[in-house]
Amino acid sequence: MASAAGKTVLYSYWRSSCSWRVRIALNLKEIPYEIKPVSLIKAGGEQHSNEYREVNPMEQVPALFIDGVTLIESNSIMHYLEETRTHSRPLLPGDIVKRAKVREICEVITSGIQPLQNLVVLIHVGEEKKNEWAKHWINRGFRAVEKLLGSCAGKYCVGDEITLADCCLIPQVFNARRFHVDLRPFPIILRIDRELETHPAFLAAHPSNQPDCPPEAHK
Repeated sequence: MASAAGKTVLYSYWRSSCSWRVRIALNLKEIPYEIKPVSLIKAGGEQHSNEYREVNPMEQVPALFIDGVTLIESNSIMHYLEETRTHSRPLLPGDIVKRAKVREICEVITSGIQPLQNLVVLIHVGEEKKNEWAKHWINRGFRAVEKLLGSCAGKYCVGDEITLADCCLIPQVFNARRFHVDLRPFPIILRIDRELETHPAFLAAHPSNQPDCPPEAHK
């Protein structure tokens, strides 16, 4: 899985919300990149191969090869993009309090919700209980996110500019729908999702527009 020098390469799985966050950030920053699909569900799982373990020792997606280095973990990657591509659209506010609010929302989603309903955890929980388990943790996390948004949302998660918080929120809303979470108690989350569903950077990053999206997922 060696990457060509000079190219930006994202190791991604079409439905991975962690990969999706990074795809959105890359698109918003207008950074050209190539996708290298890593199937999480093939027999044995490509993420567990010796070859991919050299790319990402955690055996997860995403990993991003950029500027001659390989980075893992979506939050780390998005902050690197923000700190190195200062000439392009900023994804963190200049105001220090708003910046903290963005990080707060990102942390709740990327640490407090998504890891508890990712593939590895659901396999461990088992087929019979996985939906109930995922719905519980998404509901719990979304109650917190909705409350946080109540004090900082404008058009988007924090004010009227798209930030890293929006990059994290939209994939998590998709996950909530996958597990049939009732989203009616979260009107701010729903409004922001509607606001961004047709944005070009978010549309291009959507799972259905990925090269490894299976044909049946388009139905």
